[in-house]
Amino acid sequence: MGQAESLPSRIRNEQELDELLSRPWPALVELMGRLSGDIMVLGAGGKMGPSLARMAQRAMGAAGGRQQVIAVGRGPLPELAAAGVSTLRCDLLDLEAVERLPQAENVIFMAGRKFGTQGSETATWASNVLVPYHVARTFQRSRIVAFSTGCVYPLVRESAPATEETPPEPVGEYAQSCLGRERIFQYLSERAGERVSIIRLNYAIGLRYGVLQDLAARIWSGRPVDVTTGHVNVIWQGDACNMALLSLRLASSPPRVLNVTGPETISVRETAQALGQLLGKQVEFVGEESGYSYLSDASQAIAVLGSPRVSLQQMLAWSAEWVMRGGTSLGKPTHFEVQDGKY
Repeated sequence: MGQAESLPSRIRNEQELDELLSRPWPALVELMGRLSGDIMVLGAGGKMGPSLARMAQRAMGAAGGRQQVIAVGRGPLPELAAAGVSTLRCDLLDLEAVERLPQAENVIFMAGRKFGTQGSETATWASNVLVPYHVARTFQRSRIVAFSTGCVYPLVRESAPATEETPPEPVGEYAQSCLGRERIFQYLSERAGERVSIIRLNYAIGLRYGVLQDLAARIWSGRPVDVTTGHVNVIWQGDACNMALLSLRLASSPPRVLNVTGPETISVRETAQALGQLLGKQVEFVGEESGYSYLSDASQAIAVLGSPRVSLQQMLAWSAEWVMRGGTSLGKPTHFEVQDGKY
């Protein structure tokens, strides 16, 4: 039975959510059977890091591999350790500490800073540019998958989503620092032949956070939905993690850049109305659609990595049910409606 056929109709608790978010595609299991070397996940304590680390561990186990998955975070990672993932603590701002990390053949770089940038711009630049330099310098012989964001692109019309060939035009210091992150990896790749894949992601859906959680929570509590940003892309977090890990085989010099998101451009207004029906709530709107949004064309990534398994309709149903029954929220809104780059 394929993965798409075995998706649950509802997700009852966080254990079921974590299992689904870390479920590897068959293609990833097959890759892990051929991949040499350990996998190190840097920034494993973030929103997506735990799922990706568990997924890599599950895929390796299913493939019969003996490599290690090593999760690295600023603090302890007891849940990952309990799942059999090796864990390490490291301040990635400390170059000497980064240099003491084991030389893994495969590195997934997920560290970064977004929220709280406004008023703390220097910390954001240090996290998003200095840390990538430490990592790129230290792991020059590794395959590296570096997470980035679709916010490095300019705001675009619905009819013209950004492709990988669209010149970056970041708005605000967060997005500018994310482009700086990419440039550091590109520089070391060009200078030292470092093999890199850059994943420009927007927006991952994990029920505890994401655009759909933002919308559902606002509707459920009777707050209006801002439609200034009229359209978005979304992708199930588990699908995004699978695609990122699969991109290890595409790491190259110069780096391979891929937009990772869902295949649809979705209307915020229509999506909110659909969630309102599922939630049994009337939806109120504020603002006027500007005509511009952060939108990415993911056709290249889908062609080489495979299509997302979880549909928009399934994500809507899960998100509404999760919010109605009081499911856990990380309390980290995406601020997808922000267009001036101030987070």
